[in-house]
Amino acid sequence: MVLLKGFVKPEDQIGMVHMCRQLGKGPGGFYRPSLKNGAKLNLWMMSLGKNWDPTARSYGPARPFDGAQASTIPDAFKMIAQTANSTASEFPQINPDICIVNYYTNSEKLGLHQDKDESESSLTKGLPFISISIGDTAEFMFGNRRDKDQATKINLESGDVLILGGESRLLFHGVSHVKTNTAPSWLKEETGIRPGRINLTFRQY
Repeated sequence: MVLLKGFVKPEDQIGMVHMCRQLGKGPGGFYRPSLKNGAKLNLWMMSLGKNWDPTARSYGPARPFDGAQASTIPDAFKMIAQTANSTASEFPQINPDICIVNYYTNSEKLGLHQDKDESESSLTKGLPFISISIGDTAEFMFGNRRDKDQATKINLESGDVLILGGESRLLFHGVSHVKTNTAPSWLKEETGIRPGRINLTFRQY
């Protein structure tokens, strides 16, 4: 697991906010997903490249509940993710064909879970997933078990990139809370971003 602090340049963060807002308002944009038991996740989600269905825990070209196609991952997003991947040279390079975009308000969180819905080949090879944070700071937690009391906690600030691969690929991880009014002032001024955090996670199916 590698954390690249402040890796995403301010101008790229601004561009990502504008692009996420544009994509999020269109077909296949942000929605509040449900789990198999009917409970709603405490965040807003949008899938790019392939749609992730949290109920079936599988990927496909469209969302089952409205048929909306997943938008293409912008080339600028891919370039940032792959540059971070190359910087953390201990990981194999991926060609991301999936990007899950989550938006958390300051009151929302995500419990400990594993990302293991990718192909058997991707998981067996330990191909990394690349997580980019924009906006307010999140307290990120991770560990070998689904036990938040035993989990290690670190702050992910705007522009940070976290990469998990190899032996760390299936670590349990989540967001315990988002810290209010911690986004950079220049980001709020340039984008009018609402309080909360955008997280983009890139992976190869």
